[in-house]
Amino acid sequence: MKIGIGLPNTVPGTPGATLVAWARRAEEKGFAGLATIDRVAYPNHDSLTALAAAAAVTERIGLYTNILLGSLYPAALLAKTAATVDQVSGGRLTLGLAPGNREDDFEAVERPFSRRGREFDRTLDRIHRIWSGDPAHAPAPVNGGAIPVIIGGGSDAAFRRLVRWGAGGAIGGAPPAQAAEYAARVRGAWQEAGRPGEPRITALAYYSLGADAEEPSRAYLRDYYGFMGDNAEWVAANALRTPEAIREAVDGFAAAGVTELYLDPTVATLDQVDRLAEVVTP
Repeated sequence: MKIGIGLPNTVPGTPGATLVAWARRAEEKGFAGLATIDRVAYPNHDSLTALAAAAAVTERIGLYTNILLGSLYPAALLAKTAATVDQVSGGRLTLGLAPGNREDDFEAVERPFSRRGREFDRTLDRIHRIWSGDPAHAPAPVNGGAIPVIIGGGSDAAFRRLVRWGAGGAIGGAPPAQAAEYAARVRGAWQEAGRPGEPRITALAYYSLGADAEEPSRAYLRDYYGFMGDNAEWVAANALRTPEAIREAVDGFAAAGVTELYLDPTVATLDQVDRLAEVVTP
């Protein structure tokens, strides 16, 4: 199982320069990938812009939108922007996509929340046609006719999209036991659809390390998940905050059949990269 680290693009108040330094440090420390989280109605840094900046200062580390809200973006613009990041990075981009489930994000861009599933299907079809050159509205992807797409979500529609368009699937914020059920379902759907090879299966878990980071970590998660009401406190309390908890989670996700685990920071200080690297990298 590959282990990546999140970019703190959603932690409020994070300077843009920190994202650039974080990307450099993550590559230096040996992480396999660097991932963003996507929102519109929140004071976060844009995912694809942040990954373009990360691409410019790194050479090896993978880049992953985990997960971009695909229904919010005009398909031609999304295809062009993603293809540009793919070119700048030398083919290191993976585009994680889902329809989105927060109505305020759709209100912010004046797009209908009720049509998000149908729009997402149209977007998936159109971006793949554009990447293949029909019509030629974007640079060609570096590694063949398309940028790898990971589909987020556990609905029947998500699995239909996954086996048609995806290189795999993503589960976020779930414990290893639930990830194991998801991974088995992905592999079953993959085989039933006759897809060759093995699907990529990604998971996300929040972390902070150090007593000095605990309260800022909890405050950020309470704020980010405030729309969930009382459940926001559960999310805040269940982030991984000790080396032992992180190692146990890594072992659990690996046993669950996850192929890539992204540990997302809840505090945007560079020492969080170093502290995590001491726990999970060789």
